[in-house]
Amino acid sequence: MKQNLSKIYTTGILILFFLVSLQSSLLATPLPKTGNRFSSKVALEWGKMSLYILRHTSEGSPTYGSRSLGYLGLTMYECVVGGSTEKQSLAGQLKGLNTLPQAQKGKVYNWALSLNAGQAYLLKQLYNHTSLENVGKIDSLENVIYQQELKTTDKKVAEASKDLGLSIAQAIFEWSKTDGGFEGYKRNFDPTYKMPTTKGLWKAPAKGQSAFAMPLHPHWGKNRTFAPLNETLPIPKMITYDYRPNSEYYALMYEVYTKRLTLTQEEKEIANWWGDDPSQTFSPPGHSYNLANIAIKIAKPDLFKAAETYAKVGMAVADAFINCWKAKYFYNAQRPFSFIYYNIDIAWNLYWPEPPFPAFYSGHAVQGSATATVLTELYGAKFEFTDDSHVGRPKDLERNTEYKARHFKSFWQAAEESAMSRLYGGIHTRQDNEVGLVEGKKIGNNINTLAWAKAKK
Repeated sequence: MKQNLSKIYTTGILILFFLVSLQSSLLATPLPKTGNRFSSKVALEWGKMSLYILRHTSEGSPTYGSRSLGYLGLTMYECVVGGSTEKQSLAGQLKGLNTLPQAQKGKVYNWALSLNAGQAYLLKQLYNHTSLENVGKIDSLENVIYQQELKTTDKKVAEASKDLGLSIAQAIFEWSKTDGGFEGYKRNFDPTYKMPTTKGLWKAPAKGQSAFAMPLHPHWGKNRTFAPLNETLPIPKMITYDYRPNSEYYALMYEVYTKRLTLTQEEKEIANWWGDDPSQTFSPPGHSYNLANIAIKIAKPDLFKAAETYAKVGMAVADAFINCWKAKYFYNAQRPFSFIYYNIDIAWNLYWPEPPFPAFYSGHAVQGSATATVLTELYGAKFEFTDDSHVGRPKDLERNTEYKARHFKSFWQAAEESAMSRLYGGIHTRQDNEVGLVEGKKIGNNINTLAWAKAKK
């Protein structure tokens, strides 16, 4: 009996030793790098949090918001790219960003936790002027994700992953300080900037979207772009100012005038949907970033493709605003209201308050087009989706218009509607919109043609 018990005891010890060894072996095995181990859930949570902070932080502007999303998207991608067998870092391709911290070969990482740490750090740095309550929300999300991942991740792996993401985000933040837009929220308006006063040029409206009758970020077009090729794009030509009724310029303005008088209910809904006033929403670039959220919810890509999605959309939108602002303050083109008031009808009124910057070309059009270009490359030309970005907003009683979700059969259909919405709103001509769509496609293509994929051997 004692001999049998001894055998059983010895066998039990051997089994226990085998299980412990097996567990240690599993922990030492690198996590799969194909994306099967990691879903897009963590990326999506940070995509939503970024838009929440954009919406609920003062001193917001479409320009600074676009820049922030560019860096957030790039950081998300760089924090996980080390785990992909197909994609490579953009370090060395972007001006001034020569190197970034890298994962150590043979070391195990939880890429979701690397992303988690990078997004939390960078969002707090870019919006260090947000409320303490919002900082608490960022910290809370980071902690919730960390604790959740810790249930299936070794503590040493979790800490190494967190450290990697933090170091990447810190390096990108330091690089961001040299682009010309660092802390741009502190100087939304430059009181020393002198606008030209020649006839037919834009003047800051006394009653517009902004409480300040000054131009928004007049130097933004000098900022560094993400894709180097976008910095070299020439400023497109615009139709020359001409007040004569038989001129092409007059015809463009007259279309805006007549459309305002004949708006259908659907056109009002389109104008409202794409209004994206930064004082009331997460702004135009935020709307584009939310289309990335929607695409990811529908397509359910792995973590790596989700991060690439945010990077491409964020950088495309950021570059779109830089190039657009370069053109705006090159031509200083007037908005329809002043032309119509002095040349067509002094009783005519806008649908939307006028934005605090010149007209040509449309920021909505260019950033919508750039977004459509990169999302189409990622998810296809026939990607159907429902845009619910503004569902839940109270009805616009002044214009008798509700915010209803809009369905699109492609990203391009959404971009074209976004562009046209500005004509319906009375603040852009058809020329502004059409040129913006053309320029946005160039900008998006230059983002797409960066070397995202590893070279095939």
